[in-house]
Amino acid sequence: MQKLVYPKVTLVGAGPGDASLITVKGLKALWEADVVLYDALVNKELLEHVADEVPTIFVGKRAAKHEMAQEDINKLIVDAAFAYGHVVRLKGGDSFVFGRGHEEITYIESYNIPTSVIPGISSSIAVPELQRIPLTSRGISESFWVLTGTTQKGEVSTDIKLAAQSQATAIILMGLHKLREIAAIYAQYGRNQLPVAVIQNGSLPEERFVLGTVETIVDLVNEQKIASPAVIVLGEVVREHPEFVLQRITESDIQNVCQN
Repeated sequence: MQKLVYPKVTLVGAGPGDASLITVKGLKALWEADVVLYDALVNKELLEHVADEVPTIFVGKRAAKHEMAQEDINKLIVDAAFAYGHVVRLKGGDSFVFGRGHEEITYIESYNIPTSVIPGISSSIAVPELQRIPLTSRGISESFWVLTGTTQKGEVSTDIKLAAQSQATAIILMGLHKLREIAAIYAQYGRNQLPVAVIQNGSLPEERFVLGTVETIVDLVNEQKIASPAVIVLGEVVREHPEFVLQRITESDIQNVCQN
């Protein structure tokens, strides 16, 4: 007798990269899945929590190929729900932070398929934190902005101009290839000496980072060959990074020696 299929979809945020940073609730969803659709930035170690008989379908970017169109992903999720039952849609970071999760949920629910959302740890917060950069700090920054580096039209977000005029910490995702333009915007508002961190593969063993200022960061990133995926952090809080702190201590010691 054919198994009855009860379609439903669970949207799961996989976290910033380290497989151990997914939530317990997210793991339980993987254990209960009938099929898993996952993105390029999802750590494949998480698929080890999926039962052997459960299909896992990659819907992210492939080398030398374009990313699957969002419309095709939406349709695939619905088709998979009717064919298999419980779909776990596994997305990097948090699904609602530049993850198009809300678009997917809206489309799925138009077919009267029950949905649920399990938040993930966003790289916008976790990656700076793992580098000991506080996004807010008393007397330094009272707020932080999370921005996309590139709009749907492929242009630098106009919100970056607003951020450059603010004292808020700016965390820019998907902006590495626009770094020169971003630095130019900050320089336009006299922020040349504002500290900047660029962190590649945050939370993973191969994590790399560069510290500099608006004036120097583009050259430093090129010299160190920092590549995507990377998180850009601009703000005075970047001076709280241990390397900046050590630099301040060293400079202070030198000054004390010279004075004595």
